[in-house]
Amino acid sequence: MPRTGQYPLTVAQYLRLREHIPPLYGLLSINAAVLAFTHRAVAPGVLVYTFPAVLIAACLVRMLAWMRPITAADLDPATARHRMRRTVALAVVLALAFVAWSLALDQYGGPYEHGHVAVFVSVTVLGCVFCLSFLPVAAVAVCVTVLGTFLAYSLRTGTEVLIAIAGNMALVAMVILKILHDSYRSFVELENSQRELYSERRQAQVLGEENARLAQTDPLTGMPNRRFFFATLEDLLQRSGPGDVFSVGLIDLDRFKPVNDTHGHAQGDRLLQVIGGRMIGACPADATVARLGGDEFGLIVPGDAAQGEQVANALCKAIREPARIGDTLVSVGCSAGLAVYPDTATSANLLFDRADFALYHAKNHRRGQCVLFSEKLERLIRSEQALDAALQGADLSVELSLAFQPIASTETLEPVGLECLARWHSARLGDVAPELLIASAERVGRGREVTLTLFDLALGALARLPAPLRVSFNLSGDDICNPETIDALLARMAASGCDPERVLIEITESSLISEFDRANAALQRLRETGMRIALDDFGTGYSSLSSLHQLPLDMVKIDRSFAIRLDEAAGRRLITAIRHLARSLSLECVIEGIETESQLVSARLAGFALAQGYYFARPMPLEPVLASLAAHGRSSLAG
Repeated sequence: MPRTGQYPLTVAQYLRLREHIPPLYGLLSINAAVLAFTHRAVAPGVLVYTFPAVLIAACLVRMLAWMRPITAADLDPATARHRMRRTVALAVVLALAFVAWSLALDQYGGPYEHGHVAVFVSVTVLGCVFCLSFLPVAAVAVCVTVLGTFLAYSLRTGTEVLIAIAGNMALVAMVILKILHDSYRSFVELENSQRELYSERRQAQVLGEENARLAQTDPLTGMPNRRFFFATLEDLLQRSGPGDVFSVGLIDLDRFKPVNDTHGHAQGDRLLQVIGGRMIGACPADATVARLGGDEFGLIVPGDAAQGEQVANALCKAIREPARIGDTLVSVGCSAGLAVYPDTATSANLLFDRADFALYHAKNHRRGQCVLFSEKLERLIRSEQALDAALQGADLSVELSLAFQPIASTETLEPVGLECLARWHSARLGDVAPELLIASAERVGRGREVTLTLFDLALGALARLPAPLRVSFNLSGDDICNPETIDALLARMAASGCDPERVLIEITESSLISEFDRANAALQRLRETGMRIALDDFGTGYSSLSSLHQLPLDMVKIDRSFAIRLDEAAGRRLITAIRHLARSLSLECVIEGIETESQLVSARLAGFALAQGYYFARPMPLEPVLASLAAHGRSSLAG
């Protein structure tokens, strides 16, 4: 029988009644057959054979009806209520029929036959009452009908024995009905408590399922989150067999931070919600797309690399569509990286790392495109591993050095300062590109050592350079956001005895994106000593007007990509507008990448007082710089 606690009381009562009704009809049929058998020799055939046969047949039909399998209709409260009302009516009808038949038999036979009738009435009625314990109305109706009729019959006959038997049966029936009433009340209370318990369990189950869903859902976009992504990936790896292929992808938004800076974080969140909805809509049913955090999304696509690229490109296309946020129409780009199982890797971590490296390559070399991890990228990773191994064992004080490139006046061509450029000559690998040095240092955890070693070299060079020449020193995002590094830089600056006003700290806004407030506080500390702050690579896509307002800046350096546009009228107008913007904010402005005399003239006409590039001098070690300064004064550093 189904658990009744999950059903309404009426249905639970009906289901319990179904268990007891078939025995009731069985009891009636057997007792009636026995009574007819004992009167076969003394009563007419119609009372011994015909009438009991009809009653027993009716009982057997009803017994079979109650024994049929439970259907959905049986669990409907209205149906259960109707069938129980019908049972009450049928119980009264059958009670009248059986008591009338038994009293008709009582007209025949001797004392034993009369006694059997009395026993039949008493035993049968009490058995029926017990079988109807889950339907008290029917039990009372049967008791009243049978015992009332038998008592009236006994009084009419005037037989003291029958009257005593009928009275005794009535008293016993009253006690039994009281017990059955208490039992039924206990049943009701139990059912109510079971139903409440079942309801609470269902609520707990629903809450548990909801919590599990929320634990795997990104609250902002409603997309699956990082936990769901990796759980799905692990499950897919466990179920994968020979010949199974799927792609793991990462998608990262481009130009998202300017949306936050220009329109506010609330609008940025709204844009992420729009993008999330588009990605869910564009993602095939058999693929998985999830928000991993920030503006990064994960993708799992069954099938080969071509199918993975097709889905990734479809998602990227959906992302790039302009979105209306309030009254503003904004758009962002995106780049993607893909790794294929099992060709690329066979574990979740390696697949993710390979996809991440492909994404990193896309953002740095093929921005806005989808890059598939390949053997070429594998070789690049291996070269990075060799690079990291070399840096881990490097003697930084011996292998690191600085090259210097002048920042010069566009009018006099005299240098006003020198930018310090890191150089690494590895004992194992030879000369290593500066950008590889910084990336490797951050990977192996030696970024702080590299920065402080180079800063010591910069301060040593500053002490040997004639005043008022200044040096420009570059800090990475990790340097700026590390209080210990800032403390060490300030301590070295104080111990050097050099004038802090001759030191210019260069930063790129891309290095400040993750922890803008902490970086801002660190730059304030540096600036309070007298050091000056420059924003490098302005105009490359990260910088925004809010950065110029919020950061404690003294200078902006226009990226070298603008210098080649100085020969175009549109380019000159753009660069002039940037110069006017910097001037309105009381910021010095340097244009980088000047390589020809015509570019120098255009920069001068655009209002730039300072410039940097190969036209003035290529980066060189300190000794040639000092020699050139000694030979030409400050008029030139060209060799």
